[in-house]
Amino acid sequence: MKKYVITVLMLVIGLSTAIAQDWQTDFTEAKELAKTHNLPIVLVFQGSDWCAPCIKLDRSVWSTDEFKEYAMDHYIMLQADFPRRKKNALPVVQLNKNKVLAEKYNRQGIFPFVVVMNADGKVYGETSYKKLSPKEYIAELNSFIK
Repeated sequence: MKKYVITVLMLVIGLSTAIAQDWQTDFTEAKELAKTHNLPIVLVFQGSDWCAPCIKLDRSVWSTDEFKEYAMDHYIMLQADFPRRKKNALPVVQLNKNKVLAEKYNRQGIFPFVVVMNADGKVYGETSYKKLSPKEYIAELNSFIK
């Protein structure tokens, strides 16, 4: 019985890791991955613990299996989070990296704000929260890519 439980547990862990969204948090690493795999970068500015539209976008698009599966082969996902609650505070180094990204790509401080760019940081297009299905949001992101 123990072997059965362990086997099932390992299978569940393996499956959840296989479809997990691989969010990058370092722009340099994201650009390297984008170059290596010839994929666009989708940079998401969000306030994960205070921004209602950010939370809605996460629940309705980013966290869905449909989006995760598509993104795995089509995008390098880069997250610039700006949480406000003390318990969710980012390390200072990460916060500073996110601020640098915001200075360059989100000067207006819009949340959520989604930037689609190439591996060199050239912006293809920008969007935000829209009440769209994952399939429709994917189409929106793909409409920017040249």
